[in-house]
Amino acid sequence: MKHHMMTLLAGLIAMPGLAAAADSANFTDAQQQAIGKIASDYIIAHPEVLVQASQKLQAQQQQQQASDSLTAVLANAPALLQDKDTPSYGPKDAKVAFVEFFDYQCLYCSHMAPLVEQTIKANPNVRFVFKEWPIFGDRWKASITAAETGLSVYKQKGAQAYLDYHNAIYATGHDEGKLTDADISGAVEKVHAALPSDAHRQETHATLAKNDDLAKTLGFQGTPGFIVMPTRDANANNTTILPGAVSAEDLQAAISKAQGK
Repeated sequence: MKHHMMTLLAGLIAMPGLAAAADSANFTDAQQQAIGKIASDYIIAHPEVLVQASQKLQAQQQQQQASDSLTAVLANAPALLQDKDTPSYGPKDAKVAFVEFFDYQCLYCSHMAPLVEQTIKANPNVRFVFKEWPIFGDRWKASITAAETGLSVYKQKGAQAYLDYHNAIYATGHDEGKLTDADISGAVEKVHAALPSDAHRQETHATLAKNDDLAKTLGFQGTPGFIVMPTRDANANNTTILPGAVSAEDLQAAISKAQGK
């Protein structure tokens, strides 16, 4: 609390009516007390300055977080785009990649699933990369089970079967703890794959751990998280990070940006 108040006061120094006081140096104790009284009286008379300072601080923090995330994305492009254990769909030589971090039990991921499916159909020249990130696994076991199974389906049957499995899980509409083992088995049957053995499930854990570490490195605090970037020569001007649920128009705009349109 003390640190937060000091930060707010630092923001207040830059506000009209208080900036002049900050320009003087070497104040005596009496002068400092007088300045403190002036500042206190000003805040009491204008409490809105605290709100303004807090909003300014939050905006600065958000801008810094966005900048840090973008720097991390560009530095970790190989892990995002070239991990052979990560399911992907679309041309291997695609010029643009669309990466999603998701959890099958995430409500917002579920809401985004039809929009992502729509975006895939509208962009056959884009490669879509699926980073399984079952962050709700401690609460709902099905998050981890579905993620393990998806990775196994990809290894067994390839990209199309994985995408069909992925869409089938979301098509159940069972999120936030409602997904069942029967739902998962049904999705596996639809793509003519087999449920993974315990040994195969264990093999997926390294991939899930890599995804968890990568998501945290990139600054994601929840699912879904989207990154759209060129597969070569990505930079701050052609790469987009979308943390959270967005519109289909936002997804398409990010692809267009990465394509240089």
